Amino acid sequence: MSAEVPEPDEVTGPWWEATRRRILLVQSCGACGHTQHPPRALCTGCGSDRHLDWVEASGAAVVDACTVVERAMPGFAPPYVVARVRLAEGVLLLSNVVADDPYLLDTGDRLRLDWRPLPDGRALPVFVPSER
Repeated sequence: MSAEVPEPDEVTGPWWEATRRRILLVQSCGACGHTQHPPRALCTGCGSDRHLDWVEASGAAVVDACTVVERAMPGFAPPYVVARVRLAEGVLLLSNVVADDPYLLDTGDRLRLDWRPLPDGRALPVFVPSER
């Protein structure tokens, strides 16, 4: 089973290319300072289309919300965790948390970035619990 992922486009291309080097990028607006993910053509803070830059995320995060999924999905064998993850940079993103016991994961748990390789050399950012 392999995960189905979209092809890069003019907006998401730099993000996907960075995943080949295992770098997690987020967009930052030079006009208003807003940081965002997923990649967009406009800043969701101020609407600017000229001031978006890419910045590397640290990979440190916490669980903002999560659920354990017990139904198979292409590329994911149950049970697996789908979580809303808050990066240290403040950005929320939806991701998979890989844990030995998914039922022990809780809101506020600290996470660190890891990667799930894809067949074409890209990778999906996933998270694992940080050591306590």
